[in-house]
Formats: sequence, structure tokens, C-alpha cells
Amino acid sequence: MSEIIRPTVSVCPVCLAPVPARLLADGDLVTLAGQCPMHGAWETPVWVGPPSFHSWCGDDPLPAARQTCTAVLEVTRGCDLGCPVCFAVSPAAGRSADPPAAQLARRLEELFAAEGEVNIQLSGGEPTTRDDLPEIVAAAASAGFTFVQLNTNGLRLAAEEGYAEVLRAAGLSSVFLQFDGLTDETYRILRGRPLLAQKMRAVERCAQAGLAVVLVPTIMPGVNDGELGALVRFAAAWPGVVRGLHLQPISYFGRYPGGAAAPAGARAGGADFPRWDTHPRATLPELLRALEEQTGGEVRTEHFSPSCCEHVRCSFRARYWVRDGGVLEPVRAASCCCTPSKPAPAVPPAEAPRRAVAATSRQWSHKDRGGDGAAAPAGSQTSGCCGSTDDLSRFLDEADRILAISGMLFQDAWSIDMERIDRCCVQVVTDPCQSAPGGLVPFCLWNLTSASGEWLYPR
Repeated sequence: MSEIIRPTVSVCPVCLAPVPARLLADGDLVTLAGQCPMHGAWETPVWVGPPSFHSWCGDDPLPAARQTCTAVLEVTRGCDLGCPVCFAVSPAAGRSADPPAAQLARRLEELFAAEGEVNIQLSGGEPTTRDDLPEIVAAAASAGFTFVQLNTNGLRLAAEEGYAEVLRAAGLSSVFLQFDGLTDETYRILRGRPLLAQKMRAVERCAQAGLAVVLVPTIMPGVNDGELGALVRFAAAWPGVVRGLHLQPISYFGRYPGGAAAPAGARAGGADFPRWDTHPRATLPELLRALEEQTGGEVRTEHFSPSCCEHVRCSFRARYWVRDGGVLEPVRAASCCCTPSKPAPAVPPAEAPRRAVAATSRQWSHKDRGGDGAAAPAGSQTSGCCGSTDDLSRFLDEADRILAISGMLFQDAWSIDMERIDRCCVQVVTDPCQSAPGGLVPFCLWNLTSASGEWLYPR
């Protein structure tokens, strides 16, 4: 019989109305179970296997503390791909609907005035379909943001010589590169065509321009979940260029494989819901165990901890010193300020977002003073995810041979948990008339679509 961990609030996958839900534990399986009075019950796995839910999350939910660490600014809806799993449902690139650069510049200035220095991610659609993207990057830097990241499929970076240099000169800090695997078959399934050569070339172009890269694979069970170890090895082979590997398990929103209706994401109690095991999910502990297995134990579950900012069930991260030959040695972290099962934090929780912003900026940006590959002391301790800047941490970051391995599990209509939403720190910058005052909406809510493909926030 399932144990009730605690009540929460979710949404109905059919009508998106708020409904009561519960977190249930049955051995190593934790599910989110909800029921809509009109459309019936559903149950979705949210935690599968070790490390145990309680050891990772603690026994009590954290207080709501929604603050912005990363602000996502969508600069276009158009795209030059037609990915079957696109969360944005991006149409073919078309300039007529794009907001003018001057309007985006004003929005960036307003954001800086309201939120201060957060990390900016320019997204879409595909931002590089805009010829004035360097102008937008420069506007973000001019507004006061020191970490400006580009979310991109990399096609223009690969094809256009000198483009990466133009973006860096405009003020770009980092490229958040869609990079799903190391086989063309993976790209055929997830992106609609073979793209491996273009992805490789994009990394090379960024290296030539001195732009830092974070590889971002969408992980779909049965497609590329067996490539995690190979992705780690590839990332480690580019020290100083690839600064992070950021795994994103697939969530079922936006454009869905096989048609407009959502593929299964929940086990149904009624006919309105398809079965979740038709399109299985990858939960955070499953990714952690796969990383350990596929790297032969070089990357271990015990090296990872939750983020200091978002909810503990949203993400994991660890940092590694890249030794000669791509050998990884963990950078032992101090206690995270937000992990309930850890000792009392030395840093007030209100400081977590600011420190997370600083830590991400240091880790995912290119360093002009590259290191010579000298080794750090074995097992050296540096800051945790909160990013304190002791002398050794500064040395390691400036040595430019740190690889961050992280993962973030986004929510969809079958897994929305308002406990997690209330601690969201990845916010989409929208028109204030479309959203809450200030125009910031949690990423998972902004992209949320129902079983029939209807948006919670209409485009």
C-alpha cells in the first residue's frame, strides 16, 4: 500500500484547472497522484529508485521563495528546424512576428531595474534566425547584465564563419547548445534530421571564438539515455571550451511526437488519460544512476547535490576537475544552503539566488586567463552550489578546467507540483499584460500545454 508523503496542488492534464494532488511512496517509487472532478484521476512517477526520495529531499517542503536566477527572453518564435519534441512549438522562421530590437532593449532595461543582475538567456524559437541578434546581445550587456547566454540549435554558428566572433564581441558570455547525442540517429528522432556534423562544427566555431559552451541534451528513454557516458567523455575532451553538460529529461509539452495530442505521461484512472508507460519518463535519480554506470563510477551519485536556489526535486549538479586525458576528479563541495538534510546553512536562504547567479556566471563563461593544466590538490574543497569565492575556488575557476555536470527536470501537465513552482528560479520574460505584474512567469507554467495541446498562456 502506498504511503502518503504529503498533499500538494497540481493541474488537470485535460483542462489545466488547479486540483488537489498527493505525493505517494511505494518502496523506491514516488508518484504524483491527482484527481480532477471532471476528467478523473492520474498518477505520474516523479522519483524512481535510489538515492532515496527522503535522503535527497528531506522530510519537509521548503517554504515558497520564488526568485529569479535565470531570466529567459524569447526574441523570436521562428526557427530553422522543426523538432518533433519542441517545447515552444516554433513555426518556420518568419520575421514579421518578431518583437523589434528596440522593444526588447526596453524590456531588458526594465528587467534590470526590477530584478537586478540575473543571468539572461536569449531564447526562442531559434534566436540566430534574427540578423540583429548581436544588437540584442549588446542591449543586454548595455542594460547591466554581465552574463548573457544564447539558447541555440547551433546551425548558424556551424555554417557561418566569423558569426561566433561577432556574438562574443557584442557581449555574449556562453552558448547553451542543443546537443542531444553523438549519433545521427538520435538527431533523426529528436530533431527530424541528422545533425551530428553541424553540432560538432558549432563546438569548433565556439572554441575558435573563445565562447564557452554548455551542451544541452534532451534525454528521451530508449533513444539517447544510453549516451550519457559518451556525452561526459565528449565534454571532458574540450576543457576550457565545454564548461557544462546540462541534461534535460524530456517533458511532454509543446509539440509532441506523433501528433498534436500529448503522448502518455501518466497512468490513467479513466479513459481521458493515455498510459504513462507508452512514453516513459527519466527521473533525476535514474539519470544519476545512469551517469555512474556509464562512466564506470568516475561520475558518482554521491558527488551530486540539489541546487541552492530552485526546489530540490528540480535539479542536480556537480563539478569536476578535468585532468590530462579527460580524467574527471570531483570538486568536493561544501554543504548546499538549501538541502534540508544537510547542516544549518552558513548563508541565509535569501542570499541563495544571488550566489547562484554568480556561480553560474563563473562556471559557464569563457575565461580569458586560461590555466596551464596544473593539477589541483586531490579532493580539494570549494564552494557548493551557492558559489562562495574562497581562494581555491577562484583558482579552480580561473584555471578554466572545471566541467559542471547538471540536470534539470521540467514539469508538464502530468507532473506539475505547485510546491516546485513556488520555488522556481527560471522565469520567462513576457509582456506584462500576458502574465503576472512584471512580466515574469515560471518556465514550466509558461510552456505548459494540456493533453490536447492547449496553452496555459496562449501565444
